[in-house]
Amino acid sequence: MNRRAFLETLTTAAVTGCGLRLPRPMNAASFHASRRFADTPFGDIAYVERGVGDVALFLHGFPLNGFQWRGALDRLSAYRRCIAPDFMGLGYTRVAPGQPVTPLAQVSMLAAFLDGLAIRRVDLVANDSGGAIAQLFVAQYPDRVRTLLLTNCDVASDSPPNRTFADGWLAPWLVDKPLARSPRGIGGQCYSDSAHPTDEAIDCYLRPLVSTPERTALAHAYALGLTPNPLIGLPRNDVPLRIVWGMADTLFSPADADYLDKTFPGSRGVHRVPGAKLFWPEEYPDILGVEAVHLWRRGV
Repeated sequence: MNRRAFLETLTTAAVTGCGLRLPRPMNAASFHASRRFADTPFGDIAYVERGVGDVALFLHGFPLNGFQWRGALDRLSAYRRCIAPDFMGLGYTRVAPGQPVTPLAQVSMLAAFLDGLAIRRVDLVANDSGGAIAQLFVAQYPDRVRTLLLTNCDVASDSPPNRTFADGWLAPWLVDKPLARSPRGIGGQCYSDSAHPTDEAIDCYLRPLVSTPERTALAHAYALGLTPNPLIGLPRNDVPLRIVWGMADTLFSPADADYLDKTFPGSRGVHRVPGAKLFWPEEYPDILGVEAVHLWRRGV
């Protein structure tokens, strides 16, 4: 049995051993059907959720949305009320007119989003630029975070200058999906499996971003908002942190995982995933599931 199959078996056994059943896997149709909107001063925030109990909040990367976490929600909804919102400027969130979509604005939006759902504390799980926003959220609202699980993401010592495909690549990738999966596309750059992202994932991620010139401008503004690096000088606290890092990432260095491990007093160490690239949580949700459950059991 290979490692991936072993982890899937372990996760399934843990769930069924508690007398629970894994839900039907989420696909694009069920993702769209289950979408809700939370009315906030920042706009109507799109989100999906599964499960009950303590809340785990999943923060996606760029140019993705909550669909990135479908495999994680399938596996972890037996343990948490899992909620995956779409950031302002990405996905299906309807941004209020004139509303900035900078990282700090996203942090304020998340606080308002949680307030609107009467959620006090969360376990944060984040990837890519969502990891930057997660770190900012922890710094501003430390009492609202039980645990933090970071995958490949921006850190104070390393943040890409900008995500240049905000305006030049979204539409071509949507039209030419093999191009999107090629070495020159989001697939070759950010996924280890050449079958990813799937056609339905490309549609879910990119179609809303090119639906109008205004939406494309918001996606571009989101990318530009990450410059300059908003994490420089950020204070740290002792929130329980687990770092799970894809070691074949060409955007973020393997050394970034060590940086997080050293600078967060509450770090529970690093799990390195050989061969995995930036968006590995979408490809290998079994690994994420096992790590999240382990952190949640140890972290509180």
